Amino acid sequence: MIQYLIRGAKPLNGTVTVSGAKNAAVAILPAALLVDGVCHIENVPDISDVRLFLQILEALGARIRRKSPNCLEIDSRHVHCATAPKDLAQKIRASYYLIGVLLGRFGKATVSLPGGCNFGSTRPIDQHIKGFEALGATVDVPGDTVFAEAPEGGLLSGHIYLDVVSVGATMNIMMAATLAEGTTIIENCAKEPHVVDLANFLNAMGAHISGAGTDIIKIRGVERLAGGSYSIIPDQIEAGTYIAAVAAAGGNVLVQNVIPKHMDCITAKLREMGLSVSEYDDAIRVEKTRPLKASKVKTLPYPGFPTDMQPQVGVCMALAEGTSFITEGIYDTRFAYTAELTRMGAKIEVSGKTAVFEGVESLKGCTVRAHDLRAGAAMVIAALAAEGQTIVENAHYIERGYECIIEKLTALGADITRVETRDDDPVSAAG
Repeated sequence: MIQYLIRGAKPLNGTVTVSGAKNAAVAILPAALLVDGVCHIENVPDISDVRLFLQILEALGARIRRKSPNCLEIDSRHVHCATAPKDLAQKIRASYYLIGVLLGRFGKATVSLPGGCNFGSTRPIDQHIKGFEALGATVDVPGDTVFAEAPEGGLLSGHIYLDVVSVGATMNIMMAATLAEGTTIIENCAKEPHVVDLANFLNAMGAHISGAGTDIIKIRGVERLAGGSYSIIPDQIEAGTYIAAVAAAGGNVLVQNVIPKHMDCITAKLREMGLSVSEYDDAIRVEKTRPLKASKVKTLPYPGFPTDMQPQVGVCMALAEGTSFITEGIYDTRFAYTAELTRMGAKIEVSGKTAVFEGVESLKGCTVRAHDLRAGAAMVIAALAAEGQTIVENAHYIERGYECIIEKLTALGADITRVETRDDDPVSAAG
């Protein structure tokens, strides 16, 4: 078991550099399989989800050369397999992107249903399947595996209206349609920055995609993607996590390598709660100069407040003066972290998709558990703000999406240590 030992109540000060976007990388890496050439990809985050995807690509026959810790060269010209390795695909939620990629390139795909964080019944792949079928594919899901096959001659263009705004479906259908004959139109699309980043990557490789970042995306199919160079955007959620950490624990931090426009939905809320925020061309300075005030949040598709920041801002609300409310508008179950915060002294009541936070003056360190990636980040933030020592268990979830989090927080003055233990040899919370 991976655990983080954190001695809190220490303000954060200094500069932190944000890594490449996890949610963009886990789509762009499989998208490289569509390329009949060599991709040079920069600003790739060195996180466990990325490392797992690289194993999948190599198992399918891609040749990968790591030119630096965050720069990769991927050659997919020798990939001939349309079946993803089951043991690897089941370990990562974003493996569903392999369906669209393999279907688009080979006209068939066999991919095991993915793992990763589980947020309940609102994370099915029915909209993905709807899109593939609109492109002419037949899709069968017996048990835990997806079998998809295009008609003879390959996928055809289609017109898809998504029943719900889905980031995963938007990106998956976009990738499948890139090499399809004709022009495909997707309506009611997700607009998140990583959707735009995927479209920009594919266009850099030779695709013809327009409208990414709007409600309607058009993909004019091309015969092949020839390769090229691309740099992944900075991670909006990683940047937001460090900003929330300053709001909870205090301090003055320059968060650099960000796109401030992508951060508006997050910084506007934390400004409202009392955090001082200054924006520059590619950086944001945040400083806590007074106690946080209560607020209300409802998670929504971009440009609304992101669900991936809900647990982190929940910690801030637990420490804010007054009564705060969070309404989860994306997933059925994303409040498991509130039980852990309650163990630290927070006062939270959850009813369905709404959580009510009665602010407390401080949190107390204890042993808590990360239930998923972003809940784990929230536990780290709570521990940084809490009095005494906190042990965060199941920290492997956190390393799915945060590169060098121990080193980055340590450089800001945090007292945080990573420990690997046997399950029967827990670290003592005493001291």
